[in-house]
Amino acid sequence: MARSRTPKFDVSEVITNEIIRIIERGVLPWRKPWTAGGSSRPLRVGGEPYQGVNNFLLTMRTVMAGHSSPFWMTIPQANALDAKVRKGEKSSVVVYYGQSRKDAGGEHDRSDGDDLSEKARIFRFQKSYRVFNACQIDGLPDSFFPDPEPAPEHLPSEPIPHMQAFFDAIDITTVFTGTEAYYLPPVDKVYMPSITRFQDPRNFYGVWAHELAHATKAPHRLNRDFGFSKFGNTSYAREEIVAELTSVFLGQTLGFTAHTLEMNAAYLHNWLRVLRSDKGAIFRHAADAQRACDYLIARSETGRAGRSAEAA
Repeated sequence: MARSRTPKFDVSEVITNEIIRIIERGVLPWRKPWTAGGSSRPLRVGGEPYQGVNNFLLTMRTVMAGHSSPFWMTIPQANALDAKVRKGEKSSVVVYYGQSRKDAGGEHDRSDGDDLSEKARIFRFQKSYRVFNACQIDGLPDSFFPDPEPAPEHLPSEPIPHMQAFFDAIDITTVFTGTEAYYLPPVDKVYMPSITRFQDPRNFYGVWAHELAHATKAPHRLNRDFGFSKFGNTSYAREEIVAELTSVFLGQTLGFTAHTLEMNAAYLHNWLRVLRSDKGAIFRHAADAQRACDYLIARSETGRAGRSAEAA
């Protein structure tokens, strides 16, 4: 008699289905302004911020659960601090990526310092583990529950100095005109409405970040290409997800949330169509977005350094 096998846990499917269920409710929770304990990013037990898809996933879960601590950890990490996860608390699945090197004969894994034969191959893998927020754990030191910082106040329709300085230093031309926001590849320019059209200036920077994210796809920048793109097709939808996540990640650095001028059923449908057809999409596009975010930060830093040198 054949034994019934337990279905293999598919972390990509589980996480993708979680995001689909949330979006089907008509919301994008990662757009809600938030900080937890003064941090705009989820943090590992040692204080290092999460990156890429794990940043996105734990940001979403922090917002939805209303956690007031930015720290996340595994059960063994909590136990090592003489703390215990409360009974009945639900874990959050996160992922990590690694690689192993093996020769064609299937010998033991090799370390990065080993010489590789011509037949050696690199195998990349994805694994998952479960973490809990500090708010789900009893007995942690007070340092895991830092005091919240007061929410800054910004004048309506007025530039926010540190955000404006960041964007002004990026060497991608932005033209401020009209009422629409878009990146036009043939002329390699971003077009934006004036900040005076935005009651909340943080939304202005959220839209600007979104359009600059599109500009990073140019061949002379990150050369990101999902194939022929036109409004509404899958390639277009994939690029929209990258731009959304880039704005999320950049906003965590500067203090705004992702924003678009149109938030409608069609925009949500873009996400759902890609996620339903490709369970690995969110992982790849979060990595694309992290690269775009890092690129824009580097260009801004270079631009500001150049201006400082000229002024000296």
